Amino acid sequence: MSRFLPKRNPLRATAAALGAVGLAVAAAVTAHAGGSSTLPVDYSFASGFAQGFFFPQTAPPGADNWSCHSSAHPNPVILVHGTFENQNDNWRGAAPLLANNGYCVYTFDYGGPAAGSPIQGTGKIEDSAAQLSAFVDTVRARTGAAKVDLVGHSQGGMMPRYYIKNLGGAAKVGKLVALAPSNHGTTLDGITKLGAALHLLEPANEFVVGPACPACVEQEIGSPFITALNAGGETAPDVQYTVIESTNDEVVTPYQGAFLAAAPNVRNILLENQCVLDQSDHLEIAYSPVALGLVLNALDPAHPKPVVCQVVLPVLGS
Repeated sequence: MSRFLPKRNPLRATAAALGAVGLAVAAAVTAHAGGSSTLPVDYSFASGFAQGFFFPQTAPPGADNWSCHSSAHPNPVILVHGTFENQNDNWRGAAPLLANNGYCVYTFDYGGPAAGSPIQGTGKIEDSAAQLSAFVDTVRARTGAAKVDLVGHSQGGMMPRYYIKNLGGAAKVGKLVALAPSNHGTTLDGITKLGAALHLLEPANEFVVGPACPACVEQEIGSPFITALNAGGETAPDVQYTVIESTNDEVVTPYQGAFLAAAPNVRNILLENQCVLDQSDHLEIAYSPVALGLVLNALDPAHPKPVVCQVVLPVLGS
């Protein structure tokens, strides 16, 4: 990680306002994506979080239609949430957008203290990867698909790499699209800022994080887990990887640590290079219409769609 330069992030404090604004924007304006259905797509993290956090066992709109079949997109898409989040609060933008565009979309919770806990993604990453492995096998068995594509946020963009590398996932995954993944770890400052932004860790310090969140400790820069994950090559040759990251990421710090080592099957995308008006932070990037447009194109590069540049605010979205 010494090759990464320290970042400057004037917007980091914005995420701390989440608790005050979350309920106020719960009815934020949503947009409709083109396609065969008209599910509303939420482009605000604050709105999606407020609506989904307390219903972790409910799939977000557009997800978990087990009768879905798509000849245009034969690989089902599994959405993998991040640390402290759950399937419902993380994916109320991506799930309906993908469904509107003809994808069969599936979500699940992993790594929580209990199945019904709103807070998920805190357990040991090795155990969470095993849960992902089981869910991939369920999706493949029930849909008849040979492979799935994965879209993950934060830990959910990094953890699948353990599954691909160590649990046989390389033969079952076609693409991994990662939004602000912790591929090279993050500083403890970044991990605790995530907990503080979600009002889940008070006070935020390592003595609180460690016992409550083994995944947090494993995601620290230089941890044995991160070191082993990246040893011997960061990618599998038969999987296509896309990483989408923002300079405003206050959780994966430094933000350059999200990017994978250059390879023919890797594309690293800096969000601001695609749209300077998009100021998404770590939380909003999973809801950003710009970032989600890039996800659509990463999943189907043979049929790219125009990505409209627009103003996107940290946490609040567009």
